[in-house]
Order: sequence, then C-alpha cells, then structure tokens
Amino acid sequence: MPDIPPQRPVSRPLSPHLQIYRWGWHMAASIMHRATGIALATGGSLLMLYWLGAIASGPSRYEVFHRLASSWFGQLVLLGFTFVIFQHMLLGLHHLYLDTGRGYEIRENRLLSIACFAGAGVLTMAVWGLSYSGLV
Repeated sequence: MPDIPPQRPVSRPLSPHLQIYRWGWHMAASIMHRATGIALATGGSLLMLYWLGAIASGPSRYEVFHRLASSWFGQLVLLGFTFVIFQHMLLGLHHLYLDTGRGYEIRENRLLSIACFAGAGVLTMAVWGLSYSGLV
C-alpha cells in the first residue's frame, strides 16, 4: 500500500453568518418574512379552524368564540394577526421586487425594508381604525 502524504490544512474563508455581517433592516425583513409565514401557517390556521369549528358546532359554541374574540385578549390576538398578515404581504411584495433583479443597492433595500415595517403598522391601524369607527 502506498504511503499517503499528510494533508496540509486548507485556508478557506468562513461561511457568512450573523457574527460577520452587520445587522441591518434587510436582514430583519428577510427573517421577519420567514417568521410571519410560519406564524400564519400555524397560528393563523389554528385560529381559522377554531372559528370554523365554532360556526359548525352551533350558536352556543359560536357565542363562546365571539365572547373570547371580543375580550381584550382576543382583540390583542386579532390585532397581532392583522399586523402579521400585512407584514407578510408587504415583505412578500418586497421579495418579489428583489426577484426582478432590482432593489439590491444598500440604500434602496434599507428604505424598502423600513417601509414594509412601517406600512404594516399603518395598514393595521387603518383597518382597526375603520373597524372601530363603524364605517366598515
């Protein structure tokens, strides 16, 4: 059997990770898009299943759901759910824009990422404001 020479350690660059890159809005937007997708797929599905189950079970069960959804805790959950929907939608549009090959300049990407966070807040407030005003 031939002698195999010992291998020299190869100097390779480190794989990029959070300790190398400086945290930015674009990273937060990407991570938030994944997190809101998971939240909608799990929590949103469970919320919708509970609502549909309450409807299918009759008026007394739906009354329990309605009381829970009308409580301060239920309103807080629904407010968060509304924000998550808008956040995921706007970040999805942002990613769709990036898929066209545009928006990768640092300044533009940062501004669009911030606009997604702010836009989700504004849209959530608008929906809840209209809801409480009685116009919708």
